Amino acid sequence: MANVLAIHSVGNSIVTFLHNTYPQKVAGQNTPECGFDLISSGEMAGPVGDTTRLTLYLYRVTVNEHCRQQRPGAMSPEQQAPLGLDLHYLLTAWAGNAQDEQLPLAWAMRQLYQNPILDASSLSPEAGWAADEVIQIIPAELPTEDLMRIWDALEHPYRVSVSYIARLVRIDPDTFLDTEPVVATRYAYGPLEAVGVTP
Repeated sequence: MANVLAIHSVGNSIVTFLHNTYPQKVAGQNTPECGFDLISSGEMAGPVGDTTRLTLYLYRVTVNEHCRQQRPGAMSPEQQAPLGLDLHYLLTAWAGNAQDEQLPLAWAMRQLYQNPILDASSLSPEAGWAADEVIQIIPAELPTEDLMRIWDALEHPYRVSVSYIARLVRIDPDTFLDTEPVVATRYAYGPLEAVGVTP
């Protein structure tokens, strides 16, 4: 589990992983110089440069449906369960020609296919990840209509993109749940005289 910097940490960690493992050659071909950037909605909708790059854009955050009602077994009843999130990303290729666009994208897709798990050693430390924390990166089936709606909202010409989900990001609560103390009520049974009641 992590703090509120977890969302940014996941995206930053994916981009850093791709940047650090990008090779000079692949399949006997020299790879183009390529930048790797985690970008905001404003940057995604802003001016596009001429440089070859892959961008990671967080377009949606959802509460994980499987952990809404789950509580870790080690938690006491008065503790609030962590917030479980799924992060939805677009990985987009930007380049001036087809090969420079498609080669880095295909390489990045293969990297994420071969390395679908980010553990605590791969996640940037500012989120305070637990030592046993893992984030799974899985391809997402984003319908063409939904993908087109995203690009229409950005008002950019369409660029080839692949969608991924980062699951499961658990964010710790800051405080315990406020709970009222339970007051026990005791009852005594027997003859009235035995329990101190005068008939």
